[in-house]
Amino acid sequence: LAQVSFFILSSSSSEAELAGLVVSCFLSFVKMSDAWKAAKPFVTGSLSGCFATCCIQPIDMVKVRIQLGAAEGGSTNPIEVTKKLLKEDGVAGMYKGLSAGLTRQVFYTGARLGLYDIFTEAAKTPGEKMPFWKTTVCALTAGGLAAVIGNPADLSLIRMQADTMLPEAERRNYRGVGHALTSTVRDEGVAGLFKGAVPTATRAMALNFGMLGFNSLSKDLLKDCGVTGPAQVFGASAIAGFFASFFSLPFDYVKTQVQKMKPDPVTGEVPFKGPIDCAMQQVKIGGITRLWTGFPTYYVRIAPHAMITLIAQDQVKKLWGTLGL
Repeated sequence: LAQVSFFILSSSSSEAELAGLVVSCFLSFVKMSDAWKAAKPFVTGSLSGCFATCCIQPIDMVKVRIQLGAAEGGSTNPIEVTKKLLKEDGVAGMYKGLSAGLTRQVFYTGARLGLYDIFTEAAKTPGEKMPFWKTTVCALTAGGLAAVIGNPADLSLIRMQADTMLPEAERRNYRGVGHALTSTVRDEGVAGLFKGAVPTATRAMALNFGMLGFNSLSKDLLKDCGVTGPAQVFGASAIAGFFASFFSLPFDYVKTQVQKMKPDPVTGEVPFKGPIDCAMQQVKIGGITRLWTGFPTYYVRIAPHAMITLIAQDQVKKLWGTLGL
């Protein structure tokens, strides 16, 4: 600040030079800040997740509609679901719940990627390659903790995406993520924000295991095969995307059913007693494969999201290095 003040008072230099000095001083401050060092993994994860969500939101909307339609006997054809969605809500309908989705990424993806980086760094033994079991423990722990942190935003996202499928009299008509959160607290109490937290955490652990665990493993295997650089990053993220989809879909399917359920207006009873009861009912109705309902659409949504997130994370980390952060 003293440098900037002296520069302004004693020189006739251009605005560009002044701006350059201000940026330089800011970056120096950030670089020395312990707070930035602690926050960097979470900021990196949040930016990566938000970028991926903006790209994938329409596919996520179709995925949720397919899962809800399957539970209610509706169409599970992604093309038919997309046509119906566009007809009823237009292109804007494909981005319904985006505010909740971005809020979720800031808290959830920021936490799971940030915590994973912190945990793996702490678990490393200098000079040794980290064994897969350690990577697995780090991924599962980071995923579970992050899911609890992000559950309120995830609940809001599911409800906003499902709202137009309800009869008009039963719609919640949320105006945005803030309205969804405050309405949930008003109607169901603070505990209502964590409805479905158990299946959400379980799903996040499975997703993190498939995405981050197999991403690290794939990078090591590709490196051993002589594949490095962008090809290594892309190849590892593609492999991770498949395993993230496969392991997490059953939990995602149950989570969606639990979070969107409403009490019967006459009896006051909810359709499921909990996530285990929900899973058992679904298997009873359609067999074990019912839990993988909509896998093609889910894969098209999860795999690219995982790939974009991991590639973006790699680029953001390079950016910090370029800026000296």
